[in-house]
Amino acid sequence: MSHKEISKAVIKRLPRYYRYLGELKEAGVERISSADLSSLMKVTASQIRQDLNNFGGFGQQGYGYNVQYLRDEIAKILGLDHMHNMVIIGSGHLGQALANYTNFERNGFQVVGLFDNNKDLLGTVVNGIPIRMIDELPAFLAANEVEIAALTLPKDNAKKMVPVLLEGGIHAIWNFAHTDLNLIVPKDVAVQNVHLSESLMRLSYNLKTLQEDASPADQKEP
Repeated sequence: MSHKEISKAVIKRLPRYYRYLGELKEAGVERISSADLSSLMKVTASQIRQDLNNFGGFGQQGYGYNVQYLRDEIAKILGLDHMHNMVIIGSGHLGQALANYTNFERNGFQVVGLFDNNKDLLGTVVNGIPIRMIDELPAFLAANEVEIAALTLPKDNAKKMVPVLLEGGIHAIWNFAHTDLNLIVPKDVAVQNVHLSESLMRLSYNLKTLQEDASPADQKEP
């Protein structure tokens, strides 16, 4: 099935299915109905069935879904059935926090290199990985099979880094810089732009909405 037939909304929900199924597996749950999964995820049972039917459907009438099997199949759809090597470029607070995130490897992503241009960080070890200087990056990419680069750089530095990554054979960029790199990256390289401030603004909107809903309407006394 062509990927373009699957809506972005469905693809966006797949990681949530994968995460919830992982939690169910850890809790010892072997099977689950779409109704019970709906209650956990706050997505309608009909939506769950429609989403999964895009990929052939994985449930059985009267049985529901086998948790392990469904999680394995979603892992294949998401490309998590093999390990992806990743480098982090920009090893400040955010870069080091990413390097210390233990769930990456559990989900198929292995951080194999950390890079920065701050000489004070040279040799600092984060989660068993020494920080190297950015000028070592081309040789490192040539010697190692790296698919993904995470950028935690200022936006101008991130843009300058793109040609180096493309030359080094990087196939995907996880971009935390405050700029969208899609416009300067070829279509055969995947880009995921992460704007933390936008996420916080959406949270602020939701908070404001909840507060307004909880507050009685202002009424003037006659």
